[in-house]
Amino acid sequence: MTKELMHFIGGKAVKGQSGRFLDVYNPNTGEVSARTPLASADEVRAAIASAEKAFPDWAAVNPQRRARVMFEFKRLVEANMNELAEMLSNEHGKVVADSKGDVQRGLEVIEFACGIPHLLKGEFTEGAGPGIDMYSMRQPLGVCAGITPFNFPAMIPMWMFGVAIACGNTFVCKPSEKDPSVPLRLAELMMEAGAPEGVLNVVNGDKEAVDTLLTDPGIEAVSFVGSSAIAEYIYATAAAHGKRVQAMGGAKNHAIIMPDADMDRVVDDLIGAGYGSAGERCMAISVAVPVGEETADRLVEKLVPRVQSLKVGLSTDPDADYGPLVTAQHREKVKACIDLGVKEGAELLVDGRDFSMQGYENGFFLGGSLFDKVTPDMSMYKEEIFGPVLQIVRAKDFEEAAALPTKHQYGNGVAIFTRDGDAARSFASQVQVGMVGINVPIPVPLAYHSFGGWKRSAFGDTNQHGPEGVRFYTKVKTVTSRWPTGVKEGSSFVIPTMK
Repeated sequence: MTKELMHFIGGKAVKGQSGRFLDVYNPNTGEVSARTPLASADEVRAAIASAEKAFPDWAAVNPQRRARVMFEFKRLVEANMNELAEMLSNEHGKVVADSKGDVQRGLEVIEFACGIPHLLKGEFTEGAGPGIDMYSMRQPLGVCAGITPFNFPAMIPMWMFGVAIACGNTFVCKPSEKDPSVPLRLAELMMEAGAPEGVLNVVNGDKEAVDTLLTDPGIEAVSFVGSSAIAEYIYATAAAHGKRVQAMGGAKNHAIIMPDADMDRVVDDLIGAGYGSAGERCMAISVAVPVGEETADRLVEKLVPRVQSLKVGLSTDPDADYGPLVTAQHREKVKACIDLGVKEGAELLVDGRDFSMQGYENGFFLGGSLFDKVTPDMSMYKEEIFGPVLQIVRAKDFEEAAALPTKHQYGNGVAIFTRDGDAARSFASQVQVGMVGINVPIPVPLAYHSFGGWKRSAFGDTNQHGPEGVRFYTKVKTVTSRWPTGVKEGSSFVIPTMK
């Protein structure tokens, strides 16, 4: 019998009541492994009500005690790492080692959140005026919501609720319906760590659940990661209902390869960054831009055999480079993008469309594909593919190469490979992209910095986690105080100044 998943509301698992479900698949076999209940608006409101009820008492807990809950949560996640990674791989398809990395990168944000007593310290000015002191404080917003994608079902929820809860907010998480088991388990561990009932809730659902979170007056802030079209919708709808919004969208991450780059190292980095997790990463390198024909030819010579030798395998295979894609529908979408590239005239050097895993023919596997001579006017260059496909766009010089990521509609991440410090410094300063790597293929900032792209890769003014996350999940209150000295000054009808 297929397992029926639950919601997590008010500190306990709750059976779905809407009567609507979506199948969850094991991507390795193509078999249905569970059914996700799709919450009705009333069920989402029940989660919001639970979070509203928990908020006053949780906000009143001092930051040091909230940090202790975070420390214990971190310990529990580490103790359950193997269980979480296996659960993640069985629903998403990424290999177990990559799943552990998914959990670990989320834990690094939890580690950052453990420093919340320091992060919430305000500012103080003694003697701002005659007998006047002035100070500021950061206070929580209330109930916050997170809408998270399928590709990082552990990391991105922890990016969001870790900082939000540490700041004194309560939280409702709506994970991807494709792989919701890990977020549900994390909510259980948060309760076990000592968070009160209602501090972290998880509701599964589709557009009905999302729209309820975006419009319900009980939600103060919404965080989202997903495609740009949905990110724009999330931003516009939630902002129209008076909510703070940070909505991260799609990407088309370029890697600029200068003639002086270490080509062996470049190829190693492109293989990992382009094909790891089957390319289902918003920070995957999907476009390689060699500068000059000689550089391009050297790159192709070394890259083709490496792509041909990629080992695609079960998510449980420790020797596999990557596993299956998340669903059959997504695999077909990626195949259609490859078909389009061929139709548009790009040169398909390695074709992974016909890959099949012996004994697992119903799994959602796709081999690695490599295109050369892609041009910026091609549709497959303009749009995010989100699969194991790398495109080579040849540039005649540095200026042409650097202009590509700057002109692209997405501005999430970019990398440059070079030994020339001047070129790297100039590129990092001028490129119109939010996250830059210099000889680093996936420039995801560490937890104590902030994650966020530019242009259609991000909607809203505040980035994820790090100091930006603390600012997003708090509001500033400034207090100006004066204590009577016994000297009567009389009334003043002039605005106070420091003159």
